[in-house]
Amino acid sequence: MKTSVFISKRIALNRQRTFSRFIIRLSIAATALSVASMILTLSFVNGFQNAVSQKIFSFWGHIRVQQAQAAQSLISEETPLKGSDSVYQMLKSFPGVKQVQSYATKSAVLENKQEIEGVLFKGVSANYDFHNLQSFLLEGRWIDFSDSSYSKQIVISKPIADELNIHVNDSIHVIFITPDAASTSVRKLQVTGIYKTGIDEYDKLFAIGDLRLLRKINQWKHGEIGGYEIFLKDYTQMDTISYQLHETLPLRWESHTIREIYPNIFDWLNILNVNRNVIFIIMAIVAIINLVTCLLILVLERIRMVGILKSMGATDWMIQKIFLYHAAFIAFMGVLIGLITGMGIYFLQRYTGFIKLDETNYYVSVAPVLISGWEVFLICLSTLIVCFIALLLPTLFVRSVKPVKAIRFR
Repeated sequence: MKTSVFISKRIALNRQRTFSRFIIRLSIAATALSVASMILTLSFVNGFQNAVSQKIFSFWGHIRVQQAQAAQSLISEETPLKGSDSVYQMLKSFPGVKQVQSYATKSAVLENKQEIEGVLFKGVSANYDFHNLQSFLLEGRWIDFSDSSYSKQIVISKPIADELNIHVNDSIHVIFITPDAASTSVRKLQVTGIYKTGIDEYDKLFAIGDLRLLRKINQWKHGEIGGYEIFLKDYTQMDTISYQLHETLPLRWESHTIREIYPNIFDWLNILNVNRNVIFIIMAIVAIINLVTCLLILVLERIRMVGILKSMGATDWMIQKIFLYHAAFIAFMGVLIGLITGMGIYFLQRYTGFIKLDETNYYVSVAPVLISGWEVFLICLSTLIVCFIALLLPTLFVRSVKPVKAIRFR
């Protein structure tokens, strides 16, 4: 066994009550706290970003294709475009595209017992896949399209239902408003379901019904739609695929990612990355300062041993390695305890959801967690590497120790 390893093990396993024992325990606790905090921070940030993003994607897909509308908001009634089988097949077979669905929207007012509420009526077609929204359905069911003309059913959100005191199977009046407000059309529809995404931008704005009804109200031609919503196999490719689509689509058609349509939500999610990085830096500094302080105290406490070893011919580097091995053991124990603590809380939250959130402010009622094995490994490995590099500096103090003065040191 190497001399440096042997001596460092004897020091580490020494059971004598010394001041350094308290410092060692404090350093292990600080390192464990840092690692556990980084694991939990990353898991909460990942989980939160993923949960909110998936809610947005489930409702609108990843990309929207529609007719160009100059000087109009992206969240407004669409200029009709002719639903083309060739364009539909092109979109469906485009690399990276998983699913394509047609839609249209129109401003409307819901009326029930003289109470009214403005909404944006989202019309969908018979081939619409409600599986993406199934987790949001609180009561009832989605609309069916068995009626030959158009479905006389509607699905509304929980906040709107509470506001107007509407229940499943109630009939309400839906007043459709033309952009110039010159005329209105009223339809009596049955509420078949109530949904809640937890995102106010959706829940307080959208109701879901039949696209054929909007086509009739707008006096559109057969087959005309508001646009297509596209679901991708990998949402991280949104910007790339949207750009490629824009170059391929017919003239005056355009594509927008859902990030462009709801930038405020995604900008808010991106701010979490800044918070994550700040916590990472603070926790790394805490771990480094504690380990460096611990190592300096260990060196000072063993100053006579350093002097004796030097007088016996030990090199500076050999003595440095004694303390480096000892400090590395302390860092490793801290990382191991932090790993166990962080992952323990992670799995506890994942399977029990004991940390709750205000859904009105955070879009989710339970704090979601998500982390991969390689991210955990990278946190632990990088912590060990950074701490070990930082520990090289205080061991240089050993080189300045004079054997005669060190042996007389009290």
